[in-house]
Amino acid sequence: MRGRVVVVGSANLDLVTVTPTLPVPGETVLATSYRELPGGKGSNQATAAARMGADVSFVGRRGADAAGNILTDALTVEGIDVTHFAVADGPTGRALVMVDDAAENSIIVVQGTNALVTPEAVDEAAALIADARVVVCQLEVPVATVLAAARTTTGTFVLNPAPAQHLPEELLAAVSVLVVNETEYETVLGSPIPDDLSEIADVAGRPGMPETVVATLGSRGAAVCHQGTVTVVAPPTVEVVDTTGAGDTFVGALAAELAAGLDLAQAARHAVTAASLSTRSLGATQGMPRRDEVVDVAPPSSESVTSRPRGNHQVGTPTEA
Repeated sequence: MRGRVVVVGSANLDLVTVTPTLPVPGETVLATSYRELPGGKGSNQATAAARMGADVSFVGRRGADAAGNILTDALTVEGIDVTHFAVADGPTGRALVMVDDAAENSIIVVQGTNALVTPEAVDEAAALIADARVVVCQLEVPVATVLAAARTTTGTFVLNPAPAQHLPEELLAAVSVLVVNETEYETVLGSPIPDDLSEIADVAGRPGMPETVVATLGSRGAAVCHQGTVTVVAPPTVEVVDTTGAGDTFVGALAAELAAGLDLAQAARHAVTAASLSTRSLGATQGMPRRDEVVDVAPPSSESVTSRPRGNHQVGTPTEA
């Protein structure tokens, strides 16, 4: 079953260089290749969700420039509704992406018109957002906009707080599913991710926390904490070329599978698999897989490392607030 996913977020044109090593301060290195590719966390996550079979709408802002046209065309090709990807006064966002031969990357984001994705943009798309099974946000647009989207959501609200920053209590309490990498975990939740992943349940169990906290762990997969139960999902083994879009692939795939009605455990297994497969190609979106490819290689089960039940709330149902 296809579900409706609305992504409120950023869109950038990625300027991608490949170098043998990433430069240290004061060092100049020669690139071995250069490409300009669609990017931005919001756009990336929308693309990942669409390739996983969701009906996707994107709410954002672009400039009246060539980069904005490239991004609009890229989303449209994926079947994404761009009615609310409107032109604003300013240049389309850019990201300067450096990738080395070990597939590590460094990224600098120039916000451009992403800074103009205001709460008014949410108001304009309010009916669409309220009707969605899953709404996804990041922090490459203003926090006030993310909070407005959370308030408008009647389904599942997924937040990927990147770039990481401290979140207002009101926003954190409105989140259904919080997806953080290891750096974001420490910034948002106030402590490093524990060596014993079962201890994530202690942090997630604090008052005002989202019902579900997902920590993505790079090559180790992800730890999913829901109602006090922490489940570790391991990824398949792939030959890694570029990890730039892996986190966004995870978020988009997770949103798509929740919108389709899958339970959290299965949705997380598919998301981990999709993220792993996405690293086989250069660029944030080029390697994002289709759903049939993900289902073929996704693991049948995951490992629960602790169980501390707290309540009966279910993630991913159409009626979830």
